[in-house]
Amino acid sequence: MSILNKTSNLRPFVPAKDFAVSRAFYKDLGATEIWASDDMVLFQLGGSQFYLQAYYVKAWAENTMLFLMVEELEQLWEELRALDLVNRYEGIRWKEPTDYEWGLREIHLIDPAGVLWHFAKVLTPAG
Repeated sequence: MSILNKTSNLRPFVPAKDFAVSRAFYKDLGATEIWASDDMVLFQLGGSQFYLQAYYVKAWAENTMLFLMVEELEQLWEELRALDLVNRYEGIRWKEPTDYEWGLREIHLIDPAGVLWHFAKVLTPAG
C-alpha cells in the first residue's frame, strides 16, 4: 500500500477575484479562519479546510469546483436562504436542492470569483 493512502485533509487553493470580498463571503457562509496572512487565509468548514488566496485567473476560477458532503442538506438550504448571500454579494448564484441520477441530492453555490461549490447528501432509497 502506498503511503499516499494514509493521507488526510486535502486542502484546495481557492482563487479570489477580490480577496476582501471573498474573505467576507466565506466568513458569512460560516467558515472559520484558522490562519491568515496578507494574501491567504486558511478556512475551515466542519472537518474540511481550504486556502483562499489573493490570486485570480478567470478561466481557472470559473472552472474550479469543490465538492462537500453534508449531513443535513435541507437545513443547509434554509441557512443559505436566510443568509441571503445572493443579494449581498455580486455574482453569487445558487441552485436549490436537486436530486441527480448519480444518487446525490445537491445544492450548487457559486462564490464571488466564480468557483462552484457542490454541497451534497447521498439520496436514500425510497420505500
